Amino acid sequence: MRTIELATVLPADTAVVWDHVLQPRLLCFVAKGMLTFQPIAPREFPERWSADRFRVRKLLLGFIPIGWQDISIEFLPDQGRMHRLRENGCGWLIPTWDHTMEVEPVEGGTRYVDVVKIEAGVLTPIVVAFARRFFAHRQRRWLKLVEANFDYSTS
Repeated sequence: MRTIELATVLPADTAVVWDHVLQPRLLCFVAKGMLTFQPIAPREFPERWSADRFRVRKLLLGFIPIGWQDISIEFLPDQGRMHRLRENGCGWLIPTWDHTMEVEPVEGGTRYVDVVKIEAGVLTPIVVAFARRFFAHRQRRWLKLVEANFDYSTS
């Protein structure tokens, strides 16, 4: 099992950032350019995440099929002023993908943290290398979204 942790400070109110974490459209926005998630079951994403399991098809670069993933949402208890959402998923190539998003107020905005634990057998080093790039990409896309005042039509 390998763990990756990446953090960034978003120049935005913590309540607003947390509200967007709870929206599946954020996942689609921050992954755009690297991964596309297409809902399988249920057939459409809800407006907001609920404590439930969602199966998605994953496309690398938007067109290369790379299997399916179960997104299993769990709301973790707040720790002080920190909000946490856990996506404890698994997939076709990756038996363990345990991703926690943490949001807390700091001077200058909101500290946003991605922590992911990965186990993919012999593929673990490759998956970890990809995940490092993917989460850095996600955080750059987060900053872009905040700079666009949460306008999801920004590419």
